Amino acid sequence: MYEQADDRLSTQSYNRLGLRLWRYVPLLFWVGVIIFGSGDNVSSAKTSRYLAVVVRFLTPGISDECLSVVNVAVRKTGHFTVYATLALLAARAFLTSSKSGLRRRPFFAAFVLVAVCAVSDEYHQASVPSRTGTIYDSLLDIAGGAFALAAVWLIRRRLHGRASPK
Repeated sequence: MYEQADDRLSTQSYNRLGLRLWRYVPLLFWVGVIIFGSGDNVSSAKTSRYLAVVVRFLTPGISDECLSVVNVAVRKTGHFTVYATLALLAARAFLTSSKSGLRRRPFFAAFVLVAVCAVSDEYHQASVPSRTGTIYDSLLDIAGGAFALAAVWLIRRRLHGRASPK
């Protein structure tokens, strides 16, 4: 009898651990991606070389000025989408969290996480010689996160509105 109870408890503990990993590992992995990208590895000087090859292949006559504009556009779009992804992963984790505080306000918690990561990322970039940290990039990062959270909130609201009887 006690062995069965111990088996059930260990199975429940294992299942809870599995759910936590399912919830938080993708989020933590993505924070790691952001930290990796914050260093010299993804500096404009390094990524522009690869981007230039692709853009010149697709549009052989592109001027250096246009190539520079494309580089900035791609990098700023990257900021927006990286932090939109962070917000989606955070909302996913917090919506199903075992912590009631996170479950009650998952979008607020996700937004705070995005803002903290965005500001600390740019602060770190300001100390890397090949990078520049700007408040404008932080604002763009936060806007990407806010956009993703607003989209999820609206979609969930619409889905829940359809499911309720009238």
